[in-house]
Order: sequence, then C-alpha cells, then structure tokens
Amino acid sequence: METRLADWLRDTPLGREADDILRSCVHCGFCTATCPTYQLLGDELDGPRGRIYLIKQVMEGVAPTRETQVHLDRCLTCRNCESTCPSGVKYGHLVDIGRELVESRVERPRGERLMRTALREGLTRRALFDPAMRLGQAVRPLLPEALKAKVPARVDPGHTPTRTHARKVLMLDGCVQPAMAPSIDAATTRVLDALGIQTVVAQRSGCCGAIRQHLSDPEGARADARRNIDAWWPYIAEGSVGGAVPQQSEAKAVQPGSSSGVEAIVMNASGCGAMVKDYAHLLRDDPAYASKAKQVVALTRDLSEYLATERDALAARCAAAAGTPSVPQRISFHPPCTLQHGQQVRGVVEALLTACGAELLPVAESHLCCGSAGTYSVLQADLSKQLRTRKLGHLQAGAPQMIVSANIGCLTHLQAGTAVPVRHWVEWVDQALSRSAVTHAIA
Repeated sequence: METRLADWLRDTPLGREADDILRSCVHCGFCTATCPTYQLLGDELDGPRGRIYLIKQVMEGVAPTRETQVHLDRCLTCRNCESTCPSGVKYGHLVDIGRELVESRVERPRGERLMRTALREGLTRRALFDPAMRLGQAVRPLLPEALKAKVPARVDPGHTPTRTHARKVLMLDGCVQPAMAPSIDAATTRVLDALGIQTVVAQRSGCCGAIRQHLSDPEGARADARRNIDAWWPYIAEGSVGGAVPQQSEAKAVQPGSSSGVEAIVMNASGCGAMVKDYAHLLRDDPAYASKAKQVVALTRDLSEYLATERDALAARCAAAAGTPSVPQRISFHPPCTLQHGQQVRGVVEALLTACGAELLPVAESHLCCGSAGTYSVLQADLSKQLRTRKLGHLQAGAPQMIVSANIGCLTHLQAGTAVPVRHWVEWVDQALSRSAVTHAIA
C-alpha cells in the first residue's frame, strides 16, 4: 500500500512503525471473511481493510471525525484478521496507533469519557475493584440483570498449596481475576503443585496493561508493564539479574531467600498473556526497560504451553484419579482470541483436556470472537451480545455438560448468556485430579 504520511508524523517512531505496517497491506480483503464486526454489520469500514484505510487517511493528514472514532471503537481487537492475512499485517499494533491518534484529535461525548475513565481506573486498581466486587457479590440477588451479568457468583477457591519445590514459576497477581474468580489462580497452583512445581506470586505485580492499552492510554500501559517487570525481575534467574532471588513460603506470600530462579512466567488469563508477550514491543524505545522486557517475553508462557511439556505426567495423574465424582466429561472448549490469534497458541488446551480424559465436542466457528474483548462488552454491549448469542449457539450444539475457556472476560461474558456451567479449563483439570469437586458456588 502506498503511503504519504503527514509531515508531523513521518519521521517519528510512531510514524515509522505505522508506515511499515501500512505498506505491508496489499488490501486483498481476505481479512473481511473472518472479521466478526464485518460479518455482523456488512460495512467495509467495520472490517480490518476499511479501518486500515481510515487510519491511513488520518496519518496522511485528513482530519478524523467522530465517525472515524466509532468505526475504530467497534473493532474487537480480536486479531483474527492477523491469523487470516497472507501478508502478515500487524493490524493489532496499527489499530492501537490509530486509536491513539484519533483519541487526541476527536473529543468524545462526556458520558463516554466518564465511562472509559471509570473502566480504566476502576478495573486496574485492586484497592478499588476488590471491595467493589465483594460488595456486588454480597448483594448479587438484588442487582438488575444487566449488572448481575458482570458480577459472577462468589466461588470458594479451595485450599492453596504451601509445599515448597525446587521448580518454580511466576504467576501474575492481576487486576480483575483474583476478585472475580479466585478459583482460577487456586486451581492453577494446585495443578502445578501436583506436578512438583511451586507457584510464586510477586505481590507488587498487578494489571498487565491491556485495559489501558485498548482504552487508548499507551503511557499508562507502559507504566503497568514497567511495574510488573520491576516486581518480577528479582525472581527471574540467579546470576542473570544480580543479587539474591526471593523464595516463596506460600503462593501468596513471598519472602526473601535464595533460589535457582523461576522456569517461566506462567499466564492463566490469555488476555494478560498476549499483553505480556508484547512487552518487548511496548517498551522497545525505553533504554532502561527494553532489554529486561525482552527477557520477560522470552520467559512468558500461557499455562497451556507450559503444561504441554508436562502432559504425560499430568495424564498419568488424571488416570490415577479416574472415576472422580462430579467431573463433567462432555466439554465444549472456547479458545479465546487472545490465545489463538494474539498468542498463536492452538490445539494445546484441547490436547491437555483430551489427555486427562475429557470428551471434547466439535464447535463450529471456533475462530470467531465471543464478544467479550475486555471492556468491549460494556462499551459495545449490543454488538457484544449478538456475538455471544452466535458463539453460544455453536458451543451448546453438542449439549455439553460444561463449557471451558482460558480467559476471565470470556468466562464471565459467556456465563451471563447460558445456564451451562462455564469454567476455566484448568479448573476442570484440577477437578479431574481430585477425588471430589474442587469449587462450589456459595452465593
């Protein structure tokens, strides 16, 4: 694609990156075939190719309008188009640049500004979100349906292992998942503990930065990334960072000590995993963090990627616990966009579930987004619900006993539209390893 960037952008780092991405696009249109919003709306400007043209116009000096902003807002950032594109266009990075430029030039209506600020600041701060979620769960039966859908029932996470092991991995102490579904982190620690692997949680870590990044606050996203790198750095590897590496005594309380370092940074929320794997790009121009970010990215694995190397041991343990009561066998798996398109991890969760004895049902259109997409389900509620209805139709076609996924946003969004239990896949594995059901709704 030929470009003529405006003078104010041409020789900037942002301009050079955008120009490279734009020039890689041959506007073939393959991306429109797999774009969820294009399939729903049938508008060229609500597909990747049309949005690329809009971004190109802005970068060439055409003043963006409110309509430009609306079309960019409707993008789920599912990156399905990246999986489809034969030219390898990095659309996810381009749309982030486009949104940032448009956001600085088009003023949003006051109500939108307030909502986006509330989401950006409220969801990413545990001191605000945790008590708000606990209060919401306490009064959940009294909440209106629209709000109740965003407040999952409180779940007993079960016990947290306290054993120490020579093998250790880091796990993110994220923003919304610990309050909304503490059972996911707890199940992760138990499954890893069963394999002789200790989970380390650096308490100074927090939101991965994805919420701020996708709400057009790239500087806030970079600040989140730097904070997490600072929190993880002492644990990464003895000798590679200088100084002692702390050792945990239990999953949520890490005390200083000596250690041989951690094997990996394990992500059990695929949205966070996709974001952390992008830290090297996000901090590429930061002289103090660029090198550290590369090392963090090199260590980061989705939980399924990490457990894939332990599949035989996991399958053996599941076999030993065969006949576990209350373990659903007929399962539909929804691979989040951040897993299959953002991280390009496909078939790995399915292989682990099958190895542990699950009967996986075929699901049509598994490549398409469920409509959650972080804050999208709040900001684009109508489109989000249409996509959820379509997705649940396919997930429930085989009459599953349970639907499993790999991202907290997808889990909550899908559960609001079905009576079939929706859980993280590691919760199912944890239950399959146990002699009794591990998690029970208590409110």
